Amino acid sequence: MKRLSLSLIAAVFTTVFAAGLTAMSAPASAQQRLRIAGNFALDHSSTLAIEQFKKDVEAATKGALIIETFPNMQLGGAQENVSQTRAGTIAMTWVGMAFLSRTVPELEAVSLPFMFPNREVAYKVMDGAMGDLINQKLADKGFVALGYMELGPRQVTNNVRPIKTVADLKGLKIRLQPNETHLATFKALGANALSMDIKEVYSAMQQNVIDGHENPYSLILASRFFEVQKYLSNTAHFFDFIAVVANKKVIDSLSPEFRAAVKTAMTKAVASQRAIAAKNDAEALAELQKKGMQYDVLPPSEHAKMRQMTSGVVDDVKKRIGADLVDRALAEVKKAGG
Repeated sequence: MKRLSLSLIAAVFTTVFAAGLTAMSAPASAQQRLRIAGNFALDHSSTLAIEQFKKDVEAATKGALIIETFPNMQLGGAQENVSQTRAGTIAMTWVGMAFLSRTVPELEAVSLPFMFPNREVAYKVMDGAMGDLINQKLADKGFVALGYMELGPRQVTNNVRPIKTVADLKGLKIRLQPNETHLATFKALGANALSMDIKEVYSAMQQNVIDGHENPYSLILASRFFEVQKYLSNTAHFFDFIAVVANKKVIDSLSPEFRAAVKTAMTKAVASQRAIAAKNDAEALAELQKKGMQYDVLPPSEHAKMRQMTSGVVDDVKKRIGADLVDRALAEVKKAGG
C-alpha cells in the first residue's frame, strides 16, 4: 500500500511537471521569427536603425514577432543577402541598392552619375511617384520595398596618388558595386573599373589587387578602409541609397497586424537613419583625416568635366532599360528641385 502511494505521488508529480514544461514552452512555439541580414558594420547608422526596428516590432507585437538581425556580413556578402532574400532563406535585407540592380535593372534609372544635387532632392524622388514605380519593379521580382535609407554621396579612395583632377583617375584600378551604370561611369572617366563584393574589398586593397574603391565617408570609416588606403577625394559621383527589401511571399504570409508592425517600424527606422546621415557624413570625413588619410578637394570645374565625360552613360542606360523610365526619373529630379 505504501509503495502504491509513492507510485501515485511520482506519477502525479511527473504529470504536473510535464504540464508545466508544456505551458512554459507554449509562448515560444507561438512566436514567429523573421531574419534580416546586412553587410554594414555594427556601428553604421543603418545597422543602428535596424536594431531600433527590431525593438519596435517586438514591442508592438508584445514579443509575438521576433526579429533576428545579422549585420556585418554574418550571413554572407551583399549579393548573397539579396539572393537569400529573394529565395526566402531570410526574410529581409538592407543593402546598397546597386546590389539589387542585377535582379532589377530598372533601379539604374535612379543611379545615374551626378543625378542628385543633394540629399533633399534624392529623398523627394525616392519618396514620390518615381519611388512607387521602382517599388513595383521590385515587386515584379518578388521583393517588397520597405524603405530607402541614405548611403550617401560616393567618394574615391586610392593608394597610388591624390585625385585632384579627373585626369588623375586614368588607369587606376577602382572597385565598384555590381551595377552596369557605375562601372560604365568610371570607364568613361578613364579608370580601370571592376566589380567586387564588399566583403572582398579590404583584403584586395591591402594586397594591392586593386588601387582603390569608392564609398561614402561614413562607410569608409566604419569599414576601416583608412587602414589600407591613403588618398581620399570629394568626387561625389553618385548619391546612393540603402534599400530595405523583404521577400514578398514572407511578408504576405504575416497577419495584418504583424505586417503593419513591420512597415510602421521600418518607416520610423528609415526616417531616423536619414536624420543623422548628413551629420555622420561630415563627422566621418573629419575622422578619416585624423586617421591619416590625405583629403583633396576637386574644384567645381573638375566636377563639370566629369559630368560631361559621363553624359554618354545616360544614353546607354536608356537603351538598356528604356528611355521612358530614365526620362521619367530625370523629370522627377527636376521637379524636386534638381
